[in-house]
Amino acid sequence: MVSTDDSPSPTASDSTATVVAVASDDVHRFSKPLQEEITLIAGHGVAGDAHAGPTMIRRVRYRPTETLPNLRQVHLVHHELFDEVAVDGFTVAPGQLGENVTTRGVDLLSLPRGTRIRLGTDAEVEITGLRNPCKQINGFQSGLMKRLVSRGADGQVTRLAGVMAIVLSDGVVRAGDPLSITLPEGEHEALQPV
Repeated sequence: MVSTDDSPSPTASDSTATVVAVASDDVHRFSKPLQEEITLIAGHGVAGDAHAGPTMIRRVRYRPTETLPNLRQVHLVHHELFDEVAVDGFTVAPGQLGENVTTRGVDLLSLPRGTRIRLGTDAEVEITGLRNPCKQINGFQSGLMKRLVSRGADGQVTRLAGVMAIVLSDGVVRAGDPLSITLPEGEHEALQPV
């Protein structure tokens, strides 16, 4: 289900938008193990996940004096990406790109900043921006970074490694849960890396 201002949206393929898998890890690793369910906590992220918290906790950019808001509490990736990279010989499964939620039926990358996604019955997240993947992706599968981040002839960078979000409402999320999209009111802002 897509809620818009009276105009149809190409961001969800009717009511088939679903959660394919959920993952979390209490240790900073590239891939996250799949779970039967994850619990989202408002203003915090995924309960027990190494990336959760109200302030930024990233090994690459974290400095002990930084107290920047954590705009990367939840990482979402569309399952369709795995089919796209398979054409180039890469084998990727849910959780392996470090995402907490793998979706199907929604073009996550085309959603504007501030889009709200309800996952299951109660949990709700707000998209803050694009995942800016690091070179650890090549450690996972050589050459995958170039496939997920590319520069066009016009110099514009395309990032395909999913979106980041903050948690607005608590809730449990499981594979098979439906998801629904609510676009922000007013002029839409394209996603930028966070």
